[in-house]
Amino acid sequence: MSRFESFGLSDVGKKRVNNEDAFAIRTEKNLYIVADGMGGHSSGEVAAQLAVKEIIAFFDTNSLSEDATWPYEYDESLSFDGNRLRTAIAAANDRIQAYAADHPESRGMGTTVVAALRNGEKVVISHVGDSRAYLLDDSELHVLTMDHSWVGEQVRQGFLTESEAEQHPFRNVITKALGTREHAKGDVAEIAMPTGSRLLLCTDGLNSMVRDEDIRDVLADTAGLEDACRKLIALANDRGGEDNVTVVLIERVE
Repeated sequence: MSRFESFGLSDVGKKRVNNEDAFAIRTEKNLYIVADGMGGHSSGEVAAQLAVKEIIAFFDTNSLSEDATWPYEYDESLSFDGNRLRTAIAAANDRIQAYAADHPESRGMGTTVVAALRNGEKVVISHVGDSRAYLLDDSELHVLTMDHSWVGEQVRQGFLTESEAEQHPFRNVITKALGTREHAKGDVAEIAMPTGSRLLLCTDGLNSMVRDEDIRDVLADTAGLEDACRKLIALANDRGGEDNVTVVLIERVE
């Protein structure tokens, strides 16, 4: 019988006045969500909260089966859970757009999102934007998501190195986010979590301040999940804290 533990924490950072991140842990649904909002007049905060609430609401109320008529295209290359999580994220995109249409001051708002849905030892991850998922397995750290950002695309195409991307003036330019397009299709990855492994969901307020090798060291060397989350946020703040930072950590303990 698999057993998992989890903990999440969010911090405003050292430079921002408002925290426009949001997160949720719903252990009864095996659901974990992190969102990073953007937009003026506190609209980023609203967008992130709407995304989290809508994804939770989808899993609270939706009874879709594989044979049902889905509100969005069913992708046969994905598992049932992969389609469920991608559909929940698409529904969140619609909800944010509807809110912005009714609130002119919020038009143009958006949010990144990364979410994980667990089924036994298998985990489905879907994301839009540059919030990330990492897996620590046997002291090795693996990045499970690809940033939907201008510099991320330049790195993948070989036009920028990772170190150049970290300092590039366009490093905060997002190429895909919830609320900014009519349809937002999340990337989906499906993985197994071995016993002792840890899954980290985070906003870019962490990885823009803290190198992956330092994230690995904290996850590998810190026993308690709460302590590990607090150390990651402290590192981000010690190194400038230029953005809000949110972390959710899940561990398979058996």
